[in-house]
Amino acid sequence: MQDYHDFLAETLISEDQLELRIAELGAQISRDYQGTIVHMVCILRGGILFLTDLMRKITIPNTIDFMAVSSYGVGARQATGHVRITLDLQEDIRDRDVLLVEDIVDSGYTISTVLKFLATRRPRSLRVCTLLDKSERREINVPIDYCGFVIPDKFVFGYGLDIDELYRNLPFIGAVDPERYQPPK
Repeated sequence: MQDYHDFLAETLISEDQLELRIAELGAQISRDYQGTIVHMVCILRGGILFLTDLMRKITIPNTIDFMAVSSYGVGARQATGHVRITLDLQEDIRDRDVLLVEDIVDSGYTISTVLKFLATRRPRSLRVCTLLDKSERREINVPIDYCGFVIPDKFVFGYGLDIDELYRNLPFIGAVDPERYQPPK
């Protein structure tokens, strides 16, 4: 198997930068939701590391739930625009303050579909917190209430984001050099 050092073009966001920004987001969310219980809905799988670090930085009561959404074809690295829910929530969100926690927003198709889907369940409030915003790829305008980092249009991995289901465990976010990356066999 190829070592990630062989195709790492650059470290876009270091472990220290992630830790600092997530602490800032946690403090901001704690202030904004003061006096309520924030119900965080994590989009699996990429958002899981972000969720676990973020929830530890939030100082107000919070609960969590998970959704899985597919917007990529088999083996594809580009969103298809066709989004389907593959795992639905376990909790009722009616009259709750819901914060959708996502790893990355790029074209906007996935988050737009999920927001419309969740809105039908009548939450008290529904906001979006994304670690990464790849805004130059946006095809659908979507509201982002909390953003960790705006990044350029590069294929990224690490800190929950995968490349062919690998390297989610890295403590930083790196950019792939596509000329040097070889998919696993």
